[in-house]
Amino acid sequence: MMFKRIVRTFALTSLFALTAHTANAQDLLARQAPIDRRAKALDTMVISRLRESEEVEEPASELYNDWNNNYVHRGGNLPDVYKIDLRGFHMPTPSRVITSNFGRRWGRRHLGMDIKVYIGDTIRAAFSGKVRVVKYDANGYGKYVVIRHNNGLETIYGHLSKQLVSINQTVRAGQPIALGGNTGRSTGSHLHFETRLAGVALNPALFFDFAHQDVTGDYYVFHKSTLAQESEQATAARGTSSSLGYSRENIQGTRGQSSSTRQEKAYNTDFSNHTPRTEATSSNGQIIYHSVKEGETIESIAELYGVTIDKLCRLNRLGRYTKVDKGWILKISK
Repeated sequence: MMFKRIVRTFALTSLFALTAHTANAQDLLARQAPIDRRAKALDTMVISRLRESEEVEEPASELYNDWNNNYVHRGGNLPDVYKIDLRGFHMPTPSRVITSNFGRRWGRRHLGMDIKVYIGDTIRAAFSGKVRVVKYDANGYGKYVVIRHNNGLETIYGHLSKQLVSINQTVRAGQPIALGGNTGRSTGSHLHFETRLAGVALNPALFFDFAHQDVTGDYYVFHKSTLAQESEQATAARGTSSSLGYSRENIQGTRGQSSSTRQEKAYNTDFSNHTPRTEATSSNGQIIYHSVKEGETIESIAELYGVTIDKLCRLNRLGRYTKVDKGWILKISK
């Protein structure tokens, strides 16, 4: 009997001790909770600052393999789906006139969009980011600038008359980065504007509506599988119009130029319309632009305009037996 009483007393004592210990532990945990929350908040802040610092040093590093100041196109890790933040944008130019669309042109791929500007017009950064390339390409872009942005895009600005930024410089959206020009492989003053994701050229019309000086939304979700279809839809909605003339009110940089200078520069390179158009050449001849229709060949097009096949191929840098596709734009010299 005495033994049972001792066991019962010991059990009760142990239970009270365990209960008191558990209560103390709970009190300790309760007191520790605010400290843990503050520590977690501090960790989050530190991680956020480290991420911001990394973005300044190398924007969108998760998409690109390296930071290189030599090559205009840098391949990267192109995802199947990627959400691009278009907020905080600035239009690169106030010009609303698109002179050439993204896509096939003269039998070649045109990987950007041409916007009519005049020599000396201010060109601005489309988004905040870091300047990766500032170079000159005599046979292509002329004087050009490449900027990598935190949203994953790289923007390329070509045919400039002057570059106002240097490599590795951090720029804000809307900051002047260059002046419009006519350098490199260009037939008149304009801005060649490209948007690329992990090195892949995307139609700028997917993001920018130059006619309304706005972006297409707060975000654009890139889907690799539907890109071609969406690009065509964007061009149809926001590409060039069929107007032959330019509105001076819609293009900056016309003030102070003589009427003859304006007339000389107001060439038309809107190749989206199926009606052939002409422009004067330096030899007082004419350049006609022909949009290839279903079933047409180089031979039939040459015969239609009364020019030799060799001349047509030379003018468009095509082989004699190249198969031309519907929608291609060919130059014909009369």
